Amino acid sequence: MLHLPVADEAQPQHDEAWRKSIPAQVFLNYFFALSYHIREADDATGGLQHLPFFRAHQAELTDADRAQVEKYLHSCWSTEYALRATADLGDEDYLRNALHWTFPQAYHAVMAGLQAFLHTAGVRTNNPSLIRREVGRLVVRNAYPRPVSFYAAGSYGDFSIHRLPLAGYKAGLQIASKAIDAQAQIGQFLRTTRKQKAVAVRQQVQGNPTTAIRSQKTGQPLEKWNAQHWQQITWRLGYTTIFDLLGRLRISQTSREIERYIESDIDFALFHHSLLDIVSYLNGVHETYVAKALGVERYRELVANLPKHLQHGFVEERLRTRVEPNFTETDPQMGIAA
Repeated sequence: MLHLPVADEAQPQHDEAWRKSIPAQVFLNYFFALSYHIREADDATGGLQHLPFFRAHQAELTDADRAQVEKYLHSCWSTEYALRATADLGDEDYLRNALHWTFPQAYHAVMAGLQAFLHTAGVRTNNPSLIRREVGRLVVRNAYPRPVSFYAAGSYGDFSIHRLPLAGYKAGLQIASKAIDAQAQIGQFLRTTRKQKAVAVRQQVQGNPTTAIRSQKTGQPLEKWNAQHWQQITWRLGYTTIFDLLGRLRISQTSREIERYIESDIDFALFHHSLLDIVSYLNGVHETYVAKALGVERYRELVANLPKHLQHGFVEERLRTRVEPNFTETDPQMGIAA
């Protein structure tokens, strides 16, 4: 945990360390808030069986499609396995330096599971922008359970947060201990992430002679924008969801930003376990959709024939505790048969 400075002769050094740790502490707060929000709102099985989108989910898959879905799942599970192994191995110092690979591991584990789900929904692409756009639409269409169904929309300077009723409260610098803290921090995370995306899109638009918004007087690309100009690019932003927040983990191993985190005074074990909680939850959601598309019996066979390092572990446990409870033998819509 981040320690507040104490009043002693080392006060200036403590103040400086605390100040430098604030960005990393805020980043930890964001991911702990996501983990906290999911745990508090979760109904133990994920709640998918109650969603009309899930109940209607069907897929006509060829053998090649099934093979591709299974390939995505194996990639997802192997990456999550590596992320979990770090937690098992690590003391505080190890976990601190492991951020170089745990950040991208968490991101790619979720993305591989997401691609497996999207493939069964007819979205078959490796393009990150298209994946982000399509999953944003699915979140808005209530394809995801309540704990992760929130999103941000709107233009720069006029963002709106949906399905997160306490998101408008001011976020503090402390680890979330109640719902209002968690939602306020997630709301701030959504706004800062959407702001970054808007600025990046503006740079992209203005850097292209064919798309740049120009001055009516000079014909040159505008350097200063008003609200109307920002509104013109809002459609390019799509929706900002939990998947965009996870995209913030895509930090280069050589970037100064990750070095700043490593040098901080934060609870690295808490950070790592928060990431694991989020990854496990989202992977469980995607696995349930895939099980419905493949047929539960085929999915059980897939799990039963996993490589040795994945057998009798977290994949099998999620099948039992997260996937199977969403299906009933008496409901023909639940796709029990392969």
